[in-house]
Amino acid sequence: MSSVPLNPEPQNPEPQLSVVVPTRDRPDRLAVCLAALERQTAPSLEIVVVDDAARDARAVAEVVAAVPRARLLRGAGRGPAAARNAGVRTARAPVICFTDDDCEPVPGWAEALGARIGSDACAAAAGPTRNGRPDSILAAAAQAIATHLAEATIDPSSGRMRFAPTSNLACTAEVLRSVAFDESYPLAAGEDRDWCARLLGAGHALVFEPAALVRHHQELSPAGFWRQQVRYGRGAYRFRSDHGTLRRLEAPTFYTGLLQRGFADGPRAGALVCAAQAATALGMGLEAADARRQVR
Repeated sequence: MSSVPLNPEPQNPEPQLSVVVPTRDRPDRLAVCLAALERQTAPSLEIVVVDDAARDARAVAEVVAAVPRARLLRGAGRGPAAARNAGVRTARAPVICFTDDDCEPVPGWAEALGARIGSDACAAAAGPTRNGRPDSILAAAAQAIATHLAEATIDPSSGRMRFAPTSNLACTAEVLRSVAFDESYPLAAGEDRDWCARLLGAGHALVFEPAALVRHHQELSPAGFWRQQVRYGRGAYRFRSDHGTLRRLEAPTFYTGLLQRGFADGPRAGALVCAAQAATALGMGLEAADARRQVR
């Protein structure tokens, strides 16, 4: 892993907030993400982009070079968990935010997360992620599932939550040094749930900050939506296996709420949410079969 600094003399040598963005093969979406990060209201912020072995590394480098507060790291294609850890190792701020290359944080996003961590003296904070593609029923359904998985874990009395996706998450650098992402998760599936579980298991709090909004611009075909949900099923099996919860089902209210959230975007989105459960089950079955083969 090598760092390619784009600004030899950073405007602020001691940033208060760092943003780590793993990316792979989406330079156009990355450009939109970085433009949104340049519009952040936080005055002291650095952006660390980790190129996880993109096929067109030059295109990524050109996008990053156009952003004054950004610098680039080269990854080895080991997945988003390893890419985030690499970004954390070089980040210089006491609070590190995470988002994805197909996301667009609102201008006050990073400042809101940093302020919440500072005011509550908690280790981590997360905000809402919303669908940025209202024209896409596939994106609406995918976001409904991801949003429900996170927001169903929020305690309304305390604002604490048990899970937040890394599309919209912040944590202190000190805690990230002791609770890193598990790099044995090779895909963008399950590694964020595993990290949140280990964070809470270490006695740290994760709180919800509603002002820290991120819009998620997913570009999905029907086949891509199916593959995404199968991948999530694989990650879910791995997560449940690692944490001893394979036989523990969610409460019926979880699934009722999931369907309500899906159908809130219309009958087609609701039908896709239902279909996604079959894809998730298939992914879990495939991962279980792979796990059995590995122990033989």
